[in-house]
Amino acid sequence: MKFAIIKERKSPPDKRVVFSPTMLLAFKEQYPQAEIVVESSDVRVFTDDEYRAVGFEVSNDVSDADVFIGVKEIPVDALVPNKKYVFFSHTIKKQQHNQKMLQAIIDLDISLFDHETITDSTNKRLIGFGRYAGIVGTYNCFRAFGLKYELFSLPKAEALQDQDALITRLKRMVLPPLKIVLTGRGKVGAGAKEMLDAMKIKEVSVQNFLTKIYDSPVYVQLDVLDYNKRKDGAMPHSYTDFFDNPQDYVSDFARFTNVADIFIAGHFHGNNAPDILTREMLKDKNCKLKVVADVSCDVGGPIACTVRSSCIKEPLYGYNPSTGEETDMHHPAAIVVMAVDNLPCELPRDASEGFGQMFLKHVIPAFYNNDKDGILKRSMIAEKGRLTERFKYLNDYIHENVPHV
Repeated sequence: MKFAIIKERKSPPDKRVVFSPTMLLAFKEQYPQAEIVVESSDVRVFTDDEYRAVGFEVSNDVSDADVFIGVKEIPVDALVPNKKYVFFSHTIKKQQHNQKMLQAIIDLDISLFDHETITDSTNKRLIGFGRYAGIVGTYNCFRAFGLKYELFSLPKAEALQDQDALITRLKRMVLPPLKIVLTGRGKVGAGAKEMLDAMKIKEVSVQNFLTKIYDSPVYVQLDVLDYNKRKDGAMPHSYTDFFDNPQDYVSDFARFTNVADIFIAGHFHGNNAPDILTREMLKDKNCKLKVVADVSCDVGGPIACTVRSSCIKEPLYGYNPSTGEETDMHHPAAIVVMAVDNLPCELPRDASEGFGQMFLKHVIPAFYNNDKDGILKRSMIAEKGRLTERFKYLNDYIHENVPHV
């Protein structure tokens, strides 16, 4: 079996890669029978020479490989027929901009495995860049606060080498006694918590966060039952009640907006779950929020001030609570919004190293153990040009108004 580490062709360019030279070497050491070729790239954060230095072939033509491994979507004209591909296809929610790509995958008899659908037997995701989104998003939120109030000026995360460099910069800041609320306990929330802890910001309980006054920065990390309540006023028996019956709940997040200065949104928001931060909360005279770092970045989703996604080049914008519209971030009434939708791209070396570790641990073994744990089977969207049973709901999506290649 021959694996190709392919170049990223999406615009704007993505510097990340599934396997860094170090992790690709670990792959080869664990599976010496694997043939591996690296497609030449002038975009990737690791140079071609870094791969050559550890013994890998680098080529402009990798079409003889069996399995093509990348990060982001692939242009239709770059797809090779009758191959296996692994990348983030961004199709499972019927995203319109990738409709033609999935149709081409069907027409070209390609088998597609999606990073997003690589799960264990309980459907828990095994790989992703979420931790790095949390890391960079937290750095960006403090950068936004410094710029808004002209207290300090941090360089962009992309200008720094790694997570340690981000932490070093953050530690130099002198912060007022801010209250920071963090939602989510998954990979994104864990990455954000790493940064807050590295800054020596004190974690406090929900009760203390809501009622006490502090003379130094503090944060609270929330789970879904901390900011949602049942409409009937009853106490939920367990988290399962919320996940099974989200329509019976309403957001209780206003009690945090009335005391918090910064909101780092790192939650997962499921179907039919109530909106978290509503326009009414933002308009309320008691709302004290100054910065909202929407790491999850779901436009039109549960965070009302996320009116659009932003980009690495221009990561910040203002939100006017009175009008519900975007405004200059320096407007006196503006809440600063950070809603970059590709945050891990600002930390491409660290993100690539971490992603490769997960991919080598959870995915590569499935290619050599006859997929005994069903990793490949569950993640396969298309098999040799046909939608698999799990993803047949995409049938109308791929055929609707899409010309065949």
